[in-house]
Amino acid sequence: MTSPGRTERLVLPGVLTADQAAATVRGIAAVQRDDGAVPWFRGHHLDPWDHVEAAMALDAAGEHTRAEAAYRWLADHQLPDGSWYAAYHDGDAARPTDRARETNFCAYVAVGVWHHYLATGDDAFADRMWPVVARAVEFVLALQQPGGQIGWKREPDGSPVADALLTGCSSVHHALRCALALADHREEPQPDWELAAGWLGHAVRHHPERFLDKDRYSMDWYYPVLGGAVRGTAAKQRIEDGWDRFVVPGLGVRCVVPNPWVTGGESAELALALWAVGESDRALDVLRWMQHLRADNGMYWTGYVFEDDAVWPREQTAWTAGSVLLAVAALGGDPATTAVFGADDLPTGLPPNCC
Repeated sequence: MTSPGRTERLVLPGVLTADQAAATVRGIAAVQRDDGAVPWFRGHHLDPWDHVEAAMALDAAGEHTRAEAAYRWLADHQLPDGSWYAAYHDGDAARPTDRARETNFCAYVAVGVWHHYLATGDDAFADRMWPVVARAVEFVLALQQPGGQIGWKREPDGSPVADALLTGCSSVHHALRCALALADHREEPQPDWELAAGWLGHAVRHHPERFLDKDRYSMDWYYPVLGGAVRGTAAKQRIEDGWDRFVVPGLGVRCVVPNPWVTGGESAELALALWAVGESDRALDVLRWMQHLRADNGMYWTGYVFEDDAVWPREQTAWTAGSVLLAVAALGGDPATTAVFGADDLPTGLPPNCC
């Protein structure tokens, strides 16, 4: 059982007390299966990206054994081509419910593995997970397009989808930088990854036309910042440009405009992006606003339809709780979390020679 002392970096005035943080960690742990899988909630599906998000939150809370079990699940169930299916019923690897293989889902293991290594210093873990990360990266980069963007997925029959998503590619860019950090740590240079990361980051920063138009979704607004492709003055300007469109003061962040629906995951991720570009006061405001989504058991409702004064959907997901804990951990100075999402010391890749 998690004790308040293990969540000292998850205490944030006006957001979480030590007891509240511990309750949230216990909520995520209760969702985790004995084999390490972390579905959205018991009886729902697991997707690899949100599974890693929950594992990272467990590490931020000091639950390293549980986090390692989550990564072991990924290692045990990686497909021969380096991927994972997009969804598994209740985390049961024998029951995939979506046999597509999404690139951003598969890449995110690199972020989690690097975060776990930074949190624990466990070289044996890094050694065990290196082949898993390397295979996942190779699967992802096989779908990189001539413009640098990464195709969205492979269909169940294996056919590639060349269309690229800005949010997904921003996340892949972050993952490639973490994979390169792991490679550097192991003294195993990966020049092809460096080229791919540089080209992808360039596309995210300068070529929105290379991605499907998902401008209505808040994730396309803040993810280039959260994923580290856009930082500095450009990041702050991007935040300003979308603020009034997506942020509902006192409630959180819309998932999609113009829908009157704020969501916990997007709100916590925006807070993390704000922190990453030095806007900690704003990040704290957003985290405070979204606490109306906190349930009595310490978990978080996915969203709230404010025109109807209704929680919707009626679900409490491990990844929403995980995103809150990671944002709080960053603001609280947790070293592994700040290193991964601050990204100052992550390799940047090699910039392309042309535009």
